[in-house]
Amino acid sequence: MGGRVGLKGTDGDAVLQRAIELGATPVAEGRVARALGRLDAGVQVLAGAGPMGAGLATGHGLRTEAVGRARERTRASDTRDMAAEMADRGIDLLLFAGGDGTACDVHDAVGDTVPVLGIPTGVKMHSGVFAAGPEAAGEVAAAYLRHPGRLVDAEVLDLDEDAARHGRIAGRLHGRVRVPAEPTRMVAAKGAAPRASDADLDALCREIADELDPGRLYLLGPGATTGRILDRLGVPGTLLGVDAVRDGRLVGADLREDQLLGLLEPGATVIAGVVGGQGMLFGRGNQQLSAEVLRRIEPDRIVVVAARDKLLALDPPWLRVDTGDPEVDRRLSGHRRVRCSPRGSIVLKVTT
Repeated sequence: MGGRVGLKGTDGDAVLQRAIELGATPVAEGRVARALGRLDAGVQVLAGAGPMGAGLATGHGLRTEAVGRARERTRASDTRDMAAEMADRGIDLLLFAGGDGTACDVHDAVGDTVPVLGIPTGVKMHSGVFAAGPEAAGEVAAAYLRHPGRLVDAEVLDLDEDAARHGRIAGRLHGRVRVPAEPTRMVAAKGAAPRASDADLDALCREIADELDPGRLYLLGPGATTGRILDRLGVPGTLLGVDAVRDGRLVGADLREDQLLGLLEPGATVIAGVVGGQGMLFGRGNQQLSAEVLRRIEPDRIVVVAARDKLLALDPPWLRVDTGDPEVDRRLSGHRRVRCSPRGSIVLKVTT
């Protein structure tokens, strides 16, 4: 719930309450519904009671048995308890919705004893257990349940939320689980992809900074590359937030979705980086640049910046979008030029 309001996660009751106070609304239910719509009608489902999934599964006409007790307010311990019970019941696949925090809870409950698959609904999704989007998760689950195939190890990563809120990236490997081998519909763990030299990146970012049009509003997404552009402008940026600049001056730092919507004007331009190892353009780590924000940005006013080596390391070699709105995702799909060196670029496919 914290992505659009500029929080770097919602692990813990205090942060969740802060997200609600800032106007965040739950997104998991709608995204889970999109995934469940891809399952075969004959699938038998064990689902957490009440809001933990049983209601949604029943509503989709799936043969559903509720596990655990229905609670109005659920906690991580509920996830762990239900996952452990499902594993004891001999399930074929554990399909969960959330982010890295939920993936850690699932790992703690089942380890590598049960195949797992994540429907991406969180803020932090650096682990390699998530499908590219809700529909992809449902399709991977349906295909695996029809014909169980090869499984591969996937890393479960745990990012320090407090460090992220203070502009520092600090995380660790929490463990490994087994996921269906579906490289075109799954997203790899965020990795330290090969990078261009500091000189190359500095030259690229200097070129972009020098090209910014006077009077135009620019929204710069999270990341070290966009941070270099801000450094060139002499503007104090936010490493993991979205900042706005005009005429070389900071208009707003670490902005929420509602603040970005309040700033938008004709001709506004987004400058966005790419998540290394995953190829995610929108929908991971920059959810403040929401579907509603991107709907108001002309497609040709989106500038994508990434080091050439980071792009060449992507497997499969394309970019992904998962804004939460299929219509906006389709609008962003196609082919896009990515600037990767001074006066140099690579054209990549953008897909969901």
